[in-house]
Amino acid sequence: MFARTLKSVAAQGAKNFSTSGQNNVKVAVCGASGGIGQPLSLLLKNSPLVTELSLYDIVHTPGVAADLSHIETRSKVTGYNGPENLEKALAGADIVIIPAGVPRKPGMTRDDLFNTNASIVRDLAAGCAKACPKALIGIISNPVNSTVPIACDTLAKAGVLDPKRVFGVSTLDIVRANAFIGEASGVDPQKVNIPVIGGHSGVTIIPVLSQATPSVSFPQDKIAALTERIQEAGTEVVKAKAGAGSATLSMAYAGARFALALARAMNGEKNVIECAYVRSDVTEATYFSTPLLLGKNGLEKNLGLPKLNAYEQELLKKAIPELKKNIQKGEEFVKKN
Repeated sequence: MFARTLKSVAAQGAKNFSTSGQNNVKVAVCGASGGIGQPLSLLLKNSPLVTELSLYDIVHTPGVAADLSHIETRSKVTGYNGPENLEKALAGADIVIIPAGVPRKPGMTRDDLFNTNASIVRDLAAGCAKACPKALIGIISNPVNSTVPIACDTLAKAGVLDPKRVFGVSTLDIVRANAFIGEASGVDPQKVNIPVIGGHSGVTIIPVLSQATPSVSFPQDKIAALTERIQEAGTEVVKAKAGAGSATLSMAYAGARFALALARAMNGEKNVIECAYVRSDVTEATYFSTPLLLGKNGLEKNLGLPKLNAYEQELLKKAIPELKKNIQKGEEFVKKN
């Protein structure tokens, strides 16, 4: 049953994908020994889209790689420990997914993680600049609103920034919105699609329920309650785990979904669309998440803001000042460090 479940996740990631003309895709996971990194690597190992999986972390990575290498799929797995091996781990990577960093504990905001995770993302981005400057980079490490600007400015300092290749993985917000709205409306969540725009924390998360597919109709108080639940879903998990960590399994699923969307687009599949947090001129915030058309070189076309109703426009007004503050914090970190 477990194997069938994993295969269905991999199949979903590879849906509409023709194996004819398939290219080899090497994916590097930085932070592969952690609570997100291990299940994320498991899902990637199980996908026919991934031919090589390179795992990097500070400790235990060769053991995680050895464990995964026993799984009966074709992707080759290698593990690398420590900063001295970072460039080896990243060499030749087509896609780099970064879940590295410390998780939230009860009472902590994503911003409380900043000081530790900012340095980690900066160092990993610097490694990418040297070892795989053309890779598509997906950043999971929180606070994403700040760590994506850190990665972009670090790559810019090294002279290799292509903003179309750097993504903040906000997919978990979409996955949660689909799950919660599916449950509330009695529809299979896998058939629900909700665009979620803005950023990846608190009020910056803007679920555009008015553009749900299939369309949904709730009273305004229910919409407000569902919106708040989607915005605070990470805290819901932190509290439920009572000190044992934050969202790891759902984030691994969402991270794999986004990584495999990049792989599908890289292999030439058409009309691959995902929301992600990127350098943007769609709003006055210089980074913003909107639906994106993905292509062989990353971001092919920013599809811009979905149509917003009056309630969603108010959410956008609340989000922009917070986003600008988060972005500035990331940019100032790179200037000072």
